[in-house]
Formats: sequence, C-alpha cells, structure tokens
Amino acid sequence: MNRDDLLPIGELARRTGLAVSAIRYYEDKGLVQALRTSGNQRRFLRSDIRRLSFILIAQKLGLGLVQIEAELAKLPQGRTPTVSDWQRISRSLRTEIDTRIQLLNRTRTKLDDCIGCGCLSLQRCQLYNRDDRAGAAGPGPRYVLG
Repeated sequence: MNRDDLLPIGELARRTGLAVSAIRYYEDKGLVQALRTSGNQRRFLRSDIRRLSFILIAQKLGLGLVQIEAELAKLPQGRTPTVSDWQRISRSLRTEIDTRIQLLNRTRTKLDDCIGCGCLSLQRCQLYNRDDRAGAAGPGPRYVLG
C-alpha cells in the first residue's frame, strides 16, 4: 500500500469537515477502520473520505446510524471500494431516497396551503379542509404524510 493512500486523522478531519472526535466515534462504531503506525498513530485509507462523506450525506437525508452502518457493512474493509460497490449501495437506498424526495416535494407544495392537520387556523385550511375532512382520515398532517 502506498503511503500517499494513508491519511492521518487530522488530515481526514480537514478533508471531510468532521471533528476528530466524530471520526473516532465512527471508528468505534466500525464504520471506518484505522491502521496503526509503529508509533500507534491512526492512519486512514484515502477512500475513507468517501465513507465519511457518505455518512454525512445519509444523515442529512435523515437516515439513522443503524441503517448507515448496515449499508457500509456491505463495503469491503481494507481496500478502496469500487464503483460497483458504491452502485450496490445506491441501488439499495434508491427507493427510500425517492420516497423522501416525494415527501419533500409534497411538503414544499402543501406548506403554503393546508397540510391537513385539522387545525383550521388559516382561511385556506377552512377552504381546503372544510369540516375537518382530513381529521376524519386520521391524525397528523394527512395531506402531506397521507
């Protein structure tokens, strides 16, 4: 393995925007794996930048750490994941991501109007949700969450 392929934890933190403590946390969870130098210093594969970037993006999408762990467990340890490895994860998450995109689009569309929560506090709500029809369909924002 080429020394240029190994990064100290501080460089990995700088490249990902994560705190060193966060990288250690993800290491403790097994999401990244450090190699140790003869002086017991952590060194990470350059490809761990992508692993950590995936974690950041997945968290922004609202995925839980358990689900992120499950997806990253599909990647090989000790070698740079290939395009094929990442495509497998992409296919695995595509349906959930598409569902979240649809929810975001519905929310953006409905937020200015009636979201179907039954509050009837806006004039529009009384028009769109006359007699609280949404409330009869169940609790919560029925027009957004369905």
